[in-house]
Amino acid sequence: MMRHRVQCMIWVVTVLLSIPLSSESQSPRPKLEGMWSDPPSTAVGAFCTFACTDAGLDRLNALLDNPANDARPFEDLQAEAKKYEREYLRDHLTASALKTYPLDPADDPGFLRCEPWGLARQMFAPHQLEIRQGGADRLEFRYGEWDARRTIFLDGRKIPANQGPSAMGHSVGRWDGETLVVETSGIAANIAGLPDLATTVRHSDQLHIVERYTRSKEADTLQLTATIEEPSTLKEPVVLKKIWRWAPASKITPYENCQRPTEFKKGVRP
Repeated sequence: MMRHRVQCMIWVVTVLLSIPLSSESQSPRPKLEGMWSDPPSTAVGAFCTFACTDAGLDRLNALLDNPANDARPFEDLQAEAKKYEREYLRDHLTASALKTYPLDPADDPGFLRCEPWGLARQMFAPHQLEIRQGGADRLEFRYGEWDARRTIFLDGRKIPANQGPSAMGHSVGRWDGETLVVETSGIAANIAGLPDLATTVRHSDQLHIVERYTRSKEADTLQLTATIEEPSTLKEPVVLKKIWRWAPASKITPYENCQRPTEFKKGVRP
């Protein structure tokens, strides 16, 4: 009888050890909630203030590693890498998108009519991002630019097929280990929607974005990697990145000071 009990205990332990641990047990989810603000004061942070690409970062690193550039100011090297990056992004545009590219900043609806930015541009805004828990099944994102807000649903729902488009679209999220993955569609067409780091590119309501948010091991930075698909504008998906620094003392104030076009001349930023 004792031998039988021991065999049963061994069997139970073996079964328990064979059950894979959940991702929660293996790798606790990082805390993303709180206030994030301007990028860190590093070369990468400066280069990715608005958005950046791996192609642009590789170009910047190559310039920095070249001894022939030792005497050149960082600002010059950054500008050269940005120029290279803009050409890289331009090569991804479709023929129809190139017909209206580049967009005159004075034709930007945000400039002409104080129209808040759509999601594709808003997520790369160079100001605060506040993340709050909106319950057990959702996160609330609030942006310093335009005081824009969006909800990320984490309850396993699918993106509704029949929901009309909106500026922020419809976002559903899930955890992939320590990374928050957000999928968004249903984003309204926008004449100045896709950031290209110098001007903007219009997009249709076919826009689909997958965002991946990862907090650094030191917990002082948050990185976004966004894969953007839009068949009428992009020949193939484009991956843009952004980085914020942890800024718990920063605050978002109401967006109340947008100037109207009657107050300034076309082509001149307020």
